[in-house]
Amino acid sequence: MSQSATTVGAGGTQLPPLGRGRYNRRLGLVAVIATFGGLLFGYDTGVLNGALSFMVDYFEITPMQEGFITSILLVGAAIGAFFGGRISDRYGRRSFIIVLAVLFFIGALGCVFAYEFWVLLVFRFVLGLAVGGASVTVPVYLAEVAPFEKRGSLVSRNELMIVTGQFLAFLINAIIGNVWGSNPEVWRFMLAVAVLPAFVLFFGMLRMPESPRWLVSKGHDEEAESVLRTMRSEQRAAAEIAEVKYLAEQERQEKLGSWREILSQPWTRKLLLIGFGIAFFQQLTGINSMMYYGTQVLEQAGFDRNAALSFNVLNGLASVVPMIIALYVINRVSRRAMMLTGFIGTTTAHIGVGLVGIWMPEDSTLRPWLLLVFIVVFIAVMQGTIGPLSWLMISEIFPLRMRGIMIGASAMVLWLTNAAISLVFPSLVAALGFGTFLLFAVVGFLAIAFMAKYLPETGGRSLEEFEETFKTENLRVDR
Repeated sequence: MSQSATTVGAGGTQLPPLGRGRYNRRLGLVAVIATFGGLLFGYDTGVLNGALSFMVDYFEITPMQEGFITSILLVGAAIGAFFGGRISDRYGRRSFIIVLAVLFFIGALGCVFAYEFWVLLVFRFVLGLAVGGASVTVPVYLAEVAPFEKRGSLVSRNELMIVTGQFLAFLINAIIGNVWGSNPEVWRFMLAVAVLPAFVLFFGMLRMPESPRWLVSKGHDEEAESVLRTMRSEQRAAAEIAEVKYLAEQERQEKLGSWREILSQPWTRKLLLIGFGIAFFQQLTGINSMMYYGTQVLEQAGFDRNAALSFNVLNGLASVVPMIIALYVINRVSRRAMMLTGFIGTTTAHIGVGLVGIWMPEDSTLRPWLLLVFIVVFIAVMQGTIGPLSWLMISEIFPLRMRGIMIGASAMVLWLTNAAISLVFPSLVAALGFGTFLLFAVVGFLAIAFMAKYLPETGGRSLEEFEETFKTENLRVDR
């Protein structure tokens, strides 16, 4: 949508064009600092993809304990996401991100100095709390400070930082593993890197503003407009605040904000179902199985450990490059069409991995390279479409006064699904081999059907305009 056109928002509010000015640079700085939470999210979840085999040797643990190292973080993330939404609703997005930076620091440092297996699990759980909290709070913070013209690309920068964090984890693991792999404690160096961005997030967020939409929801209208004026022109700031106040007052009158109110309204129940579906099917693509176990999968494909560590960097590149491309197109295309295209593409790639892995002889020199190609294609399609869209749409579709609660619940579904898949993935691969990817393909067809039926279009509208339109349309259907 052109930035020079005046837009009619919720309640008939006129939104002047965004324009150009120093306030755009301020908005960019806010996005850079906040998305360090995404960078930490990505690094702390991706660092095991390479470090895990060294940790297994160091602690002499069983395959089940190996699964616990991965899944304990994800269980912590589910809890952090569920309660993080409520905490950020109550105390503010900025304040909670600062607390999360402290948790990232404590969790990373605790893992580095863990000399007992149970101590490692405790601090991996702490990291999970931080990862889960960041997964719901950072996208909401970005969505609430962004103008609708830039919301898609701005919120998706967080997903870019997540995959950048994973890519850096893969790259650093490959360098450290190939150079110092003979050191039994090499995994500590891999984990220690995460301490540095935690410092940046903490001190950077101390200088960032609170979300103006959250301030309005708490009745701090003057402070909200003051904050918005640092990131908009005066005319645009005044119009946006009027729009936010209009919806906030409607929600106060309807007393929206608790689980009772959410479940009592058909249109909010439907939104919650959509949020759960996005989260559930995003994880059932199996993307994080590759982010956590990619090195092991490549070893099973036929590469040795050092080659698998090195080629795993391609998986990181296949995440970052498509994500950068997505930032340029996400505001220009239909969200629905892009999501459906993503699921069609990932399902096709799953079928390719499964068929090559099952039908080609294991001694074939071509087999590992074909598997690598299909895996890279899968990751590229996923991270260029479903990855950024999932977090973006979850941050867009929920009403202001219940946004934190509903996003937290959706993210909890995402992380619990993630934890379940991560726990059983090694066992599935041991039992079915690359046939596991054919199971992901079956789920992919279900995802396509769900998205085609239920996914709304959120592009080209302010958060308040989408909320009012969706509520009106669904109330009309219900009657």
